[in-house]
Amino acid sequence: MNPRIPVRLAVLALAVAEGVLTMISEEDPYGVVPIAIAVLALPALERLPLPAFLATLPAVLAPGAIVPAIIGLYVVSSRSRDWWVLAGCGLLAAAGFVFPTADLAPSIWNSYTLLGVIYFTMTALAPILLGQFLRSRRELALRLEEVKEAREHERRLDAEAILAKERNQLAREMHDVVSHQVSLIAVQAAALQVSTADPDAKLAAANVRQLSVTTLDELRHMVNLLRASGTPATELTPQPTLTDLERLIAGSAIDAQLVSNVPEGLEPPVQRAIYRTVQEALTNVRKHAPGACAVVEISHDDTDLTVTVTNTRPTRPHLALPSARHGLVGLHERAALLNGKLHTGPTADGGFQLRLILPLTAHG
Repeated sequence: MNPRIPVRLAVLALAVAEGVLTMISEEDPYGVVPIAIAVLALPALERLPLPAFLATLPAVLAPGAIVPAIIGLYVVSSRSRDWWVLAGCGLLAAAGFVFPTADLAPSIWNSYTLLGVIYFTMTALAPILLGQFLRSRRELALRLEEVKEAREHERRLDAEAILAKERNQLAREMHDVVSHQVSLIAVQAAALQVSTADPDAKLAAANVRQLSVTTLDELRHMVNLLRASGTPATELTPQPTLTDLERLIAGSAIDAQLVSNVPEGLEPPVQRAIYRTVQEALTNVRKHAPGACAVVEISHDDTDLTVTVTNTRPTRPHLALPSARHGLVGLHERAALLNGKLHTGPTADGGFQLRLILPLTAHG
């Protein structure tokens, strides 16, 4: 409900009550017409403030009902900044207020007439000043809101500038440090591939070189993404999809099998989450379970899509590689963004299982 409606109804009721009491006290049967016109003009003040105010003046002159005129004068003042209009309306109202009492004095110098002029002038001035005060208050509130929005915009720009600086620094570090190390791995793997005569070593070196080249390519896209942050071209391209899963598994250097029953029409964020989950799971198998076999299974029912990566127990001792478990943390975050869940844990035969569950109802 509009909070102004009760106020308007109360003002209208006050004007009606004053009109009834004025008619009773004046005992003028013809006074009902100007009073009725004045009361009926009040609802039109919002749309036509000046004409509605002028319609209230006859009620002031004949029976002496001043409430509609005071209300009209206030509304005109709250809608206009033109002091000529406000002065004219104030003079008309003051003259209307004084006119019924003018016959009480034979001369304008009579003290009662002078006091009446002063009182009624102040009465006409009060709603004008009140309307201007409230208008200035509304304009000041709007200006303060604009200043607040401008300050918020500046704060956001400063934050974006700081973030862009940090992203550029991170991009430089990734390019200068990680790219250098991975490039050395790729070069040494290529040299080993050429120099060795062992077929298994040659194949392993080829896999290492291919993985290094793929990592460098993705790293280049990551650096471009960090540097382009805040511009329209911030999307990391090319984005992996489910069609790239077979190539991912084939290049993982793991005896892995893909069992896929993927529904059609999956959105790109879902496909990307599945790809990254399988990629991280196979990376963990290589790091922590050398010689293990893995099964990548993708299934779905009416409500959920399930991705399960299960590996057997390792057959060779694994190297103690540094790990902060950021990969699993990132997978949990990806799952949460899609309203899904990620479960990890050992299996009964000494292996390990990672399971991603995504709702199909929201992303299918």
